Amino acid sequence: MPAAVGTIEALGFPAVLAAADAMVKAGAVTLVDYNLAESGRFVVSIRGKVSEVQIALAAGIEAGAKVCGESAMTYFIVANPPENVESVLPIHYTAKVEEYRV
Repeated sequence: MPAAVGTIEALGFPAVLAAADAMVKAGAVTLVDYNLAESGRFVVSIRGKVSEVQIALAAGIEAGAKVCGESAMTYFIVANPPENVESVLPIHYTAKVEEYRV
């Protein structure tokens, strides 16, 4: 079964750092990508089982909202990303994250 993807975009690095920290601590997920989007917005993506991604994303949203406010955040979950999405977005497991894969 393919791993679900959860992504949070937040205004500012402190918010996305708090979200990433909370996500990996709250659920059995793997951090697969973090990036600068534009205009000071940062994106962090996790992968894992759908139930774990939901729990982790909720924790990340709560932690990030404490830093920048929930109105400054966007987020989504893709429960079963098709191959074409995996080939376009940086959500695959790389050699850098393989040793941390849950």
